[in-house]
Amino acid sequence: MSTEIKAASVEFQAVTKAYGSVIAVNNISFRIEPGTLVTLLGPSGCGKTTNLRMIAGLEQVTSGEIYIGERNVTQLPVTQRDVSMVFQSYALFPHMSVLENVCYGLKEQGLKKAAAIKAAEEGMEMVGLVGYGKRMPNELSGGQQQRVAVARALVLKPKVLLFDEPLSNLDAKLRRRVREEIRELQQNLGLTAVYVTHDQEEAMAVSDKIIVMKNAEIAQHASPRELYEEPGDLFIADFIGDATMVKGTFIQKNGENAVFDLAGVKMTLPHRNIKGLHGDMDIAIRPHALHVSTEIKENCIQGKVGKSTYLGGFVEYEIDTPLGNLFAVDHQAVVPIPVGEKVSVEIGQKGVALVG
Repeated sequence: MSTEIKAASVEFQAVTKAYGSVIAVNNISFRIEPGTLVTLLGPSGCGKTTNLRMIAGLEQVTSGEIYIGERNVTQLPVTQRDVSMVFQSYALFPHMSVLENVCYGLKEQGLKKAAAIKAAEEGMEMVGLVGYGKRMPNELSGGQQQRVAVARALVLKPKVLLFDEPLSNLDAKLRRRVREEIRELQQNLGLTAVYVTHDQEEAMAVSDKIIVMKNAEIAQHASPRELYEEPGDLFIADFIGDATMVKGTFIQKNGENAVFDLAGVKMTLPHRNIKGLHGDMDIAIRPHALHVSTEIKENCIQGKVGKSTYLGGFVEYEIDTPLGNLFAVDHQAVVPIPVGEKVSVEIGQKGVALVG
């Protein structure tokens, strides 16, 4: 676009939002760095959408302060916050063409028609909609409608771009492609973006950092890799990707690592300075960390196949073991191991984490 978009940070300082006696957001603080995409992730009712609406000014905080850049916007109206939102429903005007939809906000800001059209055409080019200006919304696919909504937001040159469940109306195949387009656009333009979703895979794919919400509070704020490999608690381990939770008995500490007994198998894991290393502790095991074999091996968990599901490129197993029911995924299997077969389960180092 002809004028550079100036990304800004977003900061919450002890923000609470209450609806009467119901606490939607409870005393949370976080900072989003300029030019990054941060996702608010969590189950329904956790407070993620309320946070987004408070950034936009569509909801007023009960207590605390919100900053966009160096400016305290806590009491400012929507029109003075320099943010744009892409809504879940796209909110396109059905009686307006694509060009008219993208121009709408610019005209509302008082931009002259010729300048608005020029800026809108630049915005449409940015999202790959050159030549679509005369089409009506009902003549577009879901992915194209999503791009119109993004273009309409971008032409306002916001300091922060907000996405409210932007892919929920798309089918699975299209969802993957559009999320890649959103991420590429955000990175190419250096935008600050705040993205709300309940889809863990979507959040992992698009985010620099993820803020996981639980019961109106922040459960963990970290990179996708940290959340997956170093979950802060049982909720995170279970919510971010598949994981089997097992008990490991603490044996000894050895520098940055600790040794555990998992149903007779010794395993060394980073203890991550988790307090209270003693007795039985929770350990999260990702499906890809488990290697299933019909060959009976030493220093492996012995078990029996309870379920075997062929899914084309991989096989899912549920294995009954002394450690509990283990969920494994085998991407190398040519022929699935049948139900009832005795197997050895080797636990790899990658994809296993001690949970505090």
